[in-house]
Amino acid sequence: MDRYVAMQAFIRVINTGSFSSASRQLGVGQPAISKMVAQLESRLGLRLLFRSTRNVVPTDAGWKFYEHAKRSVEEADEAEFAARGAAETLTGRLRVQATMAFAQMNVIPRLPEFLAQYPALDVDIIIDDQKLDLIRCGIDLGLRSGQLKDSSTLVAHKIAQCKRIVVGTSSYFRTAGVPRTPTDFATHQVILYDEPLGGKAWTFRRGSAKARVDVGGRVRLNAAHGVRECVLANLGLTIASEWMFQTELKSNAVELALADWSLPPVEAWAIFPVGRQISAKARTFAAFIARRMLDADTEAARSASLIAPIGDRDHS
Repeated sequence: MDRYVAMQAFIRVINTGSFSSASRQLGVGQPAISKMVAQLESRLGLRLLFRSTRNVVPTDAGWKFYEHAKRSVEEADEAEFAARGAAETLTGRLRVQATMAFAQMNVIPRLPEFLAQYPALDVDIIIDDQKLDLIRCGIDLGLRSGQLKDSSTLVAHKIAQCKRIVVGTSSYFRTAGVPRTPTDFATHQVILYDEPLGGKAWTFRRGSAKARVDVGGRVRLNAAHGVRECVLANLGLTIASEWMFQTELKSNAVELALADWSLPPVEAWAIFPVGRQISAKARTFAAFIARRMLDADTEAARSASLIAPIGDRDHS
């Protein structure tokens, strides 16, 4: 038995959730995949998988073996990559987790360019607004926004920063009026976004002036794409990153308010699991997304003068 090949097969079974899917991805017959996993179990004297007619689930020993096997395979791939030189293309499979909004705005539109650059690399995008356990889920890279909590199991690299804005539709502002100062939020329906990107307490600044307000509204959400849809449905205004509404700002589907006041910025992070060498493919993808987000922010800054705050427009 080739232990390296068997570990690759076992890792693919866990990543895909079945022997048949692993078989299709590896281009190997399903009986061969089953035999390699059985040989691993026999060699270790441990049961690694619970098998059913529908799927396979790792045992506790299986999860531990998976974590170490994945790390070993990644380090072997990394050594091979380094030996061949940076000019050699990336290969294998990269698993990336991102929230729905981050994936829609910053990842999926840029995938064609990345995949064209690295034709031998496959990418799994796991879209989930929850903070998944990257190690347990076999994820190489997480892309997250907002304030991070300290963690002994993650390594975080800041890849971008964006300012927060107050936005609403012209229809909502015609009905509810335009906030002129932060204290005007008391009379508005605010679409609330849960922490770490939202919450009820906000501190606005303008020069040396500072205003702390507690905003309120009838609708609270835990996903950014839901906040966008509620704003576009004229249910209220919101406090959000420019990233979240960059398309709508360009098309004038939403408008800025309180543009002369500033809010704490939003930060984007690349998250890597601790305890393993960060793979070249994960580093490369994180750097690619960071560069493209910087390019987009630069372009947005060039066109910012074309987007007039709502206070400068006639809504009579």
